[in-house]
Amino acid sequence: MPPAEPPPPADAARTPPGRPDEPARRGLGRSFTNVFTANISSSLADGIARVAAPLLAARLTDDPLLIAGIAAVAMLPWLFFAIPSGVLLDRIDRRHAMSIANGTRTLLAVTLLTLFATGTLTIWWLYAVIFAYGALETLYDGAIRAVVPAIVRRADLPRANSRIEAGELVVQNFLAVPVTSALFAVAVVIPLGIGALSYAVAGVLAFFLPAAAAGAHRTHRARRRRSDDAPTAASDAPSSDDAGTPVLPSVRATFAHQLTDGFRFIMSHPMLRPLWFLSILIALFFSAAIATDVLFVLDRLDVPEQWFGVFMLSGAVGGIVGAVVVSPLKVRFGAGPVMAAANFVGPVALVVMGFFPTIPVAVVCFAVSFGSTSVWNVLVMSLRQAAIPGYLLGRVHGTWRTLLWGTMPLGSLLGGLLARIDLTTPLLVAGGLTVVVAAAGYRFLHGLPNPEDVAEHALPTR
Repeated sequence: MPPAEPPPPADAARTPPGRPDEPARRGLGRSFTNVFTANISSSLADGIARVAAPLLAARLTDDPLLIAGIAAVAMLPWLFFAIPSGVLLDRIDRRHAMSIANGTRTLLAVTLLTLFATGTLTIWWLYAVIFAYGALETLYDGAIRAVVPAIVRRADLPRANSRIEAGELVVQNFLAVPVTSALFAVAVVIPLGIGALSYAVAGVLAFFLPAAAAGAHRTHRARRRRSDDAPTAASDAPSSDDAGTPVLPSVRATFAHQLTDGFRFIMSHPMLRPLWFLSILIALFFSAAIATDVLFVLDRLDVPEQWFGVFMLSGAVGGIVGAVVVSPLKVRFGAGPVMAAANFVGPVALVVMGFFPTIPVAVVCFAVSFGSTSVWNVLVMSLRQAAIPGYLLGRVHGTWRTLLWGTMPLGSLLGGLLARIDLTTPLLVAGGLTVVVAAAGYRFLHGLPNPEDVAEHALPTR
């Protein structure tokens, strides 16, 4: 049984405003431009925070364990808050969620700037701010992913998600990293101030999104409130989605009950369940393969430390190229075949790099691997957005991310243990295991539909 929740009217969950038979437009519309711009601004602030946090930590302490703890503290909120944030997103206006998340992060950035400027910043205060940043990121990230399918058509989801993916990569890798590093050396308050302003801009832009971005759950409740008549027997009967699949009637559910809605939906869905398990295994082994890439690059490839950031831009370039080509590839070959190929090519590149640890080979393999990951991310997100009813997007996204991202620290630990044997061992062993998983899931992935053809698979079978 799927989770009990007030369903939206027919088609409201997945069809953005406009006539169903209206031909696809060339552009993605002003609403998407608004979302894209807000996400660019928020991504710039995120990138500044990720660079500034360890630099600030290095000024506050010489303890390598405390400095390394910054990365762990940044990811920890996903284990605790991803699912509750998803439940919240399926209850409130998602535009307000974006504004609240970035408005609060603006205040946190100002607080961090003030603590530093007054000389009262300690490593523990820094930990607290970074943890709060991460908790609010679970809310914002879920909101931005849930808003996109409400304002673009299913056929345009890969194109929309590829632009978001490419924008984040460009801003965080090619703008935030060098700008923050350069300005940090001049005056710490400058990048911190830019980060606070960027969060504020993103929060304000959310107010200008159309009503559809609020979420199908809000649209349904608003219509019920405007109705002058009490619910009739007909209104309590199951409605249908655009594929004729019945949707359960409205049933009030407690917050605690809704915490498991995402898990129950995924587990009962014939497409999402195997895709989730496959994604978790891939994430586990992939994170193990790249866990010690910094040591591999510096010690095995003998890249000078000052050139490490430039060298790793090869991965960022590959990711951007992947985000650019994913939509044309999907149109030419179909989402399933492209996902199957990307999921196989990426880990193969890691294994090749392990067998031939030279700088030219590593540059190409990093680009191919991260490019394949970008293609995979865009298409997986697009399929999820098309398959999940709008009123469940927050909960399912939170559940998906909790276990998926929760395995990554375990993968990093596995990679660290393998690296004690040799710095190429994580690439060969963990990369090889990723290839095995990719080969095992190749047939399933190859048969996946395009996002616009997912309507008939949208809800689990009863």
